[in-house]
Amino acid sequence: MFKTKHIVKLVLVTIVAALFLAGCGKDKASTGSSKDVLAKIKEDKKIVFGVKYDTRLFGLKNPKTGEVEGFDIDLSKALAEEMFGKDVKPEYVEVTSKTRVGLLNNGKVDAVVATMTITDERKKEVDFTDVYFDAGQSLLVKKGSKIQGLQDLKKGTTVLAVKGSTSAINIREKAPETTVLEYENYAEAFTALKAGKGDALTTDDSILYGMVEEDPSFQLVGGTFTEEPYGIAVKKGNQELVDALNKALKSLKDSGKYDEIKNKWIKN
Repeated sequence: MFKTKHIVKLVLVTIVAALFLAGCGKDKASTGSSKDVLAKIKEDKKIVFGVKYDTRLFGLKNPKTGEVEGFDIDLSKALAEEMFGKDVKPEYVEVTSKTRVGLLNNGKVDAVVATMTITDERKKEVDFTDVYFDAGQSLLVKKGSKIQGLQDLKKGTTVLAVKGSTSAINIREKAPETTVLEYENYAEAFTALKAGKGDALTTDDSILYGMVEEDPSFQLVGGTFTEEPYGIAVKKGNQELVDALNKALKSLKDSGKYDEIKNKWIKN
């Protein structure tokens, strides 16, 4: 009887030890995989950028060519070439303000270049590069609108914003009496504004300028009321990739290539 109990005890100990070691191995493997994005990029010979497809001037899919175009696109191409030469090909996956963190963290994209403001809250979820573009939140209205600034956003007014954006949070703080309606993306929000579903649309001025270019019957009012520094986001723990992107970004700025790309798209 004693011998049987002893054998059972040894078997249980062995199973527990095996499970523990397997768990450790799994943790080690998962930790390693989360920190080897740069190595994987080099091995796969491709870097996948998450970009907007609905944001004129920064990332907009051209219906005629099927290609996505804009400042974020050209900048990411230049960064890839600066980091890897012709050895690594840039590829693009559509993200929105709502989906970009999830797609980054589940490995669908390697880096997000998508008008993403650096905030302390977001730093808990992702790692950011240095600032690559400075924007500020503003308001877009139909020309002749009674809304001329934040002071006009009172009870009875409606402001349109995009889900997952800092703009939606900011406008509720800056104009607590106004009603805020959130849409999936900028194209839907702008369509809603043109249809009269809101008195104003709010987001970064850089994005709003693209809407004015599309339809000059609208205008920006009230100046900017926040600072919105854009950064490139990568999955947490990938400091080597952050460092490589920062080095490439500095090189593009020093060479004048960054200004060349910026001036091509941003003329305001």
